[in-house]
Amino acid sequence: MQELLRPFEFEFFRNGLIVATVAGALCGLVGVYVVLKGMSYIGHGLSHAIFGGFAASALIGIDFVLGAGIWGVASALMINGVTRRRTIGADAAIGVITTASFALGLALFAVFGRRGNSFDAALFGSILGVDTADVVAIVVLTVIVAAAVFLGYRHLLFTTFDPEVAAASGVRTGLVDAAMMLVLATSILATMQVLGVTLIAASLVIPATVARMLTDSFSRMLVLATGIGATSGFVGMNLSYHLDVQSGPSIVLVGAGIFAVVFTVTGTRGRARAAGVAA
Repeated sequence: MQELLRPFEFEFFRNGLIVATVAGALCGLVGVYVVLKGMSYIGHGLSHAIFGGFAASALIGIDFVLGAGIWGVASALMINGVTRRRTIGADAAIGVITTASFALGLALFAVFGRRGNSFDAALFGSILGVDTADVVAIVVLTVIVAAAVFLGYRHLLFTTFDPEVAAASGVRTGLVDAAMMLVLATSILATMQVLGVTLIAASLVIPATVARMLTDSFSRMLVLATGIGATSGFVGMNLSYHLDVQSGPSIVLVGAGIFAVVFTVTGTRGRARAAGVAA
């Protein structure tokens, strides 16, 4: 027991544990919208797009949050705009815009070298750079997102499941979708320090998919996905310390383990629910 509690003696671990747990909850909550809209790839894509902003901000010497944030928000709005025009499909828009941003980030590093923030930490996550300001930022963001989901629950529910009828009923579906894309981009930026750009998508998709296998209710799915994400973050963070692995892979593997258990236990009924979302 003493060995299990030993990491709590270190401030960096306590900060990292709080951020990982809250970030997991945030990703689970936002991931419900992503999964039900059939846009699971967008988490992967936006995280890569934000990496382009990370590279550019590191090279020109501006604040990482500012540079990557502007880049991520711009990419999210471009994807939303292209998708709503229905010129090409959502998957194609995500693929073109986000992979181009990621490739640009890699090219900038190749040409000018790696400077500023840690390249590996951006890709795979690291708890070493988490401080009190990061804790406050992620907690505040999570509270704001949770409040927005609660206050806009009916519009979000309507837009997610039947956007055409929602629009005909007076719901500003374009505004709802744009707001959720901004929330998604901001959430990815906030959790990048712990999860890394390569693994954020899994933290968005896994909790929501597990929750979908457990329930048909949108409200219960929101609660379950948030709890599963928080649990993955908490347990994964502890395993990260004791196994001496990076925080991102550890958190995702815990989530994958939960998925495997639920997938097995729920049987054909849970799989049918998940298949319905995929369809």
